[in-house]
Amino acid sequence: QVQLVESGGGLVQAGGSLRLSCVASVRINVMGWYRQAPGKQRELVAGITSFGHTNYADSVKGRFTISRDNAKNTVYLQMNSLKPEDTAVYYCAAGRAAIPEDFADVWGQGTQVTVSS
Repeated sequence: QVQLVESGGGLVQAGGSLRLSCVASVRINVMGWYRQAPGKQRELVAGITSFGHTNYADSVKGRFTISRDNAKNTVYLQMNSLKPEDTAVYYCAAGRAAIPEDFADVWGQGTQVTVSS
């Protein structure tokens, strides 16, 4: 069973930056991040395959960057120019899908990101 351990998150002012990290217990093809805001459905933020193929939600393109270190089974999400509407619980996810879309087989515990205006 794959386990995911997240770190990062916290409180930041609008326009600021945060970096999330997630370590997987084994190598797995697709890793990435989803988020869920209060009263809303969980949505894909970004995903990346072990070959570096990425996929981003339109709402974060140009502001967020996903990357991974295959040697460390770790995925990162650099979030810049944060907006209050980015406030949500961010979940690391991983799966064996071939592409970084709807790939979540395993979930992390979630980390809160709060952006103040």
